[in-house]
Amino acid sequence: MAAPLSDTPLSPLRTVAVVGLGTMGTGIAEVLAGAGRDVIGIDVSEAQAARCVAALEASTARAVERGRLTEERRADLLARVTTSTDLTAAADADLVIEVAPESYEIKQQILRELDGIVRPDTLLATGTNALSVTRLAADSARPERVLGMHFFNPAPAMRLVEVVSCVLTAPAAVTAVTDLALDLGKEPVAVGDRPGFVADGLLFGYLNQAAAMYEAHYASREDIDAAMRLGCGLPMGPLALLDLIGVDTARTVLEAMYAESRDRLHAPAPILKQLSEAGLTGRKAGRGFYTYEAPGGKTVVRDALTPLGDVFATPGRTVRSVGVAGSGTMACGIAEVFAKAGYEVVLAARSAEKAQSAKARIGKNLARSVDKGRMTAEAAAQALERVRPTGTYDDFADVDLAVEAVAEDLEVKRQLFATLDKVCKPGAVLATTTSSLPVVACARATSRPQDVIGMHFFNPAPAMKLVEVVRTVLTADDVHATVREVCGTIRKHAVDCGDRAGFIVNALLFPYLNNAIKMVQEHYASLDDIDAAMRLGGGYPMGPFELLDVVGLDVSLAIEKVLHREFRDPGLAPAPLLEHLVAAGCLGRKTGRGFREYAKR
Repeated sequence: MAAPLSDTPLSPLRTVAVVGLGTMGTGIAEVLAGAGRDVIGIDVSEAQAARCVAALEASTARAVERGRLTEERRADLLARVTTSTDLTAAADADLVIEVAPESYEIKQQILRELDGIVRPDTLLATGTNALSVTRLAADSARPERVLGMHFFNPAPAMRLVEVVSCVLTAPAAVTAVTDLALDLGKEPVAVGDRPGFVADGLLFGYLNQAAAMYEAHYASREDIDAAMRLGCGLPMGPLALLDLIGVDTARTVLEAMYAESRDRLHAPAPILKQLSEAGLTGRKAGRGFYTYEAPGGKTVVRDALTPLGDVFATPGRTVRSVGVAGSGTMACGIAEVFAKAGYEVVLAARSAEKAQSAKARIGKNLARSVDKGRMTAEAAAQALERVRPTGTYDDFADVDLAVEAVAEDLEVKRQLFATLDKVCKPGAVLATTTSSLPVVACARATSRPQDVIGMHFFNPAPAMKLVEVVRTVLTADDVHATVREVCGTIRKHAVDCGDRAGFIVNALLFPYLNNAIKMVQEHYASLDDIDAAMRLGGGYPMGPFELLDVVGLDVSLAIEKVLHREFRDPGLAPAPLLEHLVAAGCLGRKTGRGFREYAKR
């Protein structure tokens, strides 16, 4: 029986055994050896141990070629790693990190065997991201020395390490492992024991919803992935990421999360089970949501589901001039995009003064582009010349495409579409930029619903490449083709989706943000730790609370309510904390206080 941790001084964790030498175990071994630790790599498969050594030699050779490592340091790193197929090789380790398959039986067997091998003061860490650390610790003879140390893939590149403690874990063990993570150059985040912890707890719910969206044939896999990359700045789309993680692994994590939360958003989408049981587990199998050149490869190849590109059976309508309704940031940005692409633009606001002011703002934006070398002064002047400001929608009489970018209020939009119906010529395409309201409601305010479509630009429109093209059940084929062609001309990436709440991006983004709020509300983790976890562990450009404060808590609450009202899923109900902050007037950066406080400008 191990002595109480408080009675036994902790060793400085100089020698670390890594049990399981797959991709993650190999990466952890490289990180440890690179930080001067002696590493004992252990795997039941001799071939896998050999692959680990070969992978370390290859990755360190690449680091030397790129100037990140000297030959001398490379030799030292490789010399610090020894491998074995026998668990007794861990006998002298100060810390053992197991990275075995996500199975209680396998992990518990390893921990039980280690109890009889390692020293009494050795710490045991599990690399699980789905299983209960408490359950694993309770099965050990030294529960106070068992904790979670969750690295992210690829371990050498990803800075986040989640340090997972449970009610049995001694604080000294947490401190020792946290100090080690810092010494490895990582950013440790302390979390409690629940499936998925912080990063995966938020990430896998989002991935699951993306899989369900694809399974429902709402959008193509390519469009879902492109929407989240281009609309949210994510390094990978959700379906490509599922293939990288492993469809079977994602299913295991989600099943563990659902078993605890009973939140339907965590219930694995049936397609995950179907793909897993068919052996289509992603990159490692050569096929998952996508098809790959070879098992283990990352090059996607064409298959039966690959789209042919923007080839439409019905030709689009001719568009030479565009009307933009509105004078806010989005309207100005959209007008600028069209003018730079060579279209004649009529910019209509509620008054001539507002329209002139909007054109002046466009002029300033164009001038900044010139200053940054993105365009010539001549091109900027020509673009600005193409923008004609007006205080009346009557000047839309000859436009080929009218794009409304007014307030996100259905009644305001319906009134505007009724006006456009009267002033626009027959055959003109009428588009709404709504991000959450039903496009068909705008269409029904006109006598020509077949001409109405959604064109959801993202803010700032000149910089963001994505446009969600939203067809209603009434939209004509040639109207859809027209908008797709126009998106190509203005150099935007168009993705197709149907007319339902949130379209692609917001339908996947806002439940993730809502779940982050619930984590804080339940005192599971702090704002700072959650933001750090998603930036460092998920590759997100901003943490969820940074993003919520930028978007505006009132805007976020409105979108959450629309999603909850349409899909009727209890898991989509807005977090009470979000409602309380909005009621208190804490709306984010625009009011100086949201989830955080901001200095007044």
